[in-house]
Amino acid sequence: MRMKVWIQAFRLRTLPLAFSCSVMGSFLAWSGNHFRWEIFLLAALTTLFLQILSNLANDFGDSEHGVDNAERVGPMRTVQGGLISRSAMKGAIAILSVLALISGSLLIFIGLDSIKQIVLFFLLGILAIVAALKYTIGKNPYGYVGLGDIFVFLFFGILGVSGTYYLHTHHFSAWVLLPAATIGLLSSGVLNLNNMRDIKNDAESGKRTLVVRLGSKGAKIYHTVIIGLSMVCSLIYTLEFYHSIFQLLFILTFPLFVMNIIVVIQNTEPKALNSELKKLAISTFIFAIIFGLGLVL
Repeated sequence: MRMKVWIQAFRLRTLPLAFSCSVMGSFLAWSGNHFRWEIFLLAALTTLFLQILSNLANDFGDSEHGVDNAERVGPMRTVQGGLISRSAMKGAIAILSVLALISGSLLIFIGLDSIKQIVLFFLLGILAIVAALKYTIGKNPYGYVGLGDIFVFLFFGILGVSGTYYLHTHHFSAWVLLPAATIGLLSSGVLNLNNMRDIKNDAESGKRTLVVRLGSKGAKIYHTVIIGLSMVCSLIYTLEFYHSIFQLLFILTFPLFVMNIIVVIQNTEPKALNSELKKLAISTFIFAIIFGLGLVL
């Protein structure tokens, strides 16, 4: 039973989303004949630790600030529900921080040779850990002032994809920012669904997410724009480097995103968005795999 509680705290349904950036960056490198298995595995492991760390920190932080309460629409959080003590959660957060640091450090030292590059990536890794913690923990968490979407876009999109690509190739291309932006925008879409589901309780608890700031109608427009823009970014990249019909395989995933937009626009009950959150996370992972396979084929 204890293990089941911790698995609940890990929020497994968000984990496919975490793998999407390392999968995308690795496939981009593979398409240019620069793939390294050790880089892929360590990148995936590091993003896994960061995602779980973020989930645990979110569980602890929202409980600390009183956002997790009886009025919350989403699944019950473990600290708020008394399933995990605050001290135990603090310990788990510390362990995940160390694991992310160790995994990330191994990734950097194996992937890079230059001291300057090692230092730069190490600093970015520290920043990623701090970002995972400061989303809801502390006196001025950035998730409470509507900046969560930006950080998700940067760390699970731009930096996650292009950083993985660079560790494989030792080369940076501005064009990689397009598929990186695609994953970042879809990841922000998952966060947006989460915040749309919790809009009422967040507003009453003083958690000023972007959804609370925009309002329900504005959040639906925002969601439509970022999901639509993600598809445009992937199309532009593909057309610029088009060589084979296989590269268009990813279009098969577009109906999943279109349906997500339709459901969000028509939604009148925030609680019903809970299932869409899981669907969008899995759809993003499927997209990353099919897009990458198309490039390799």
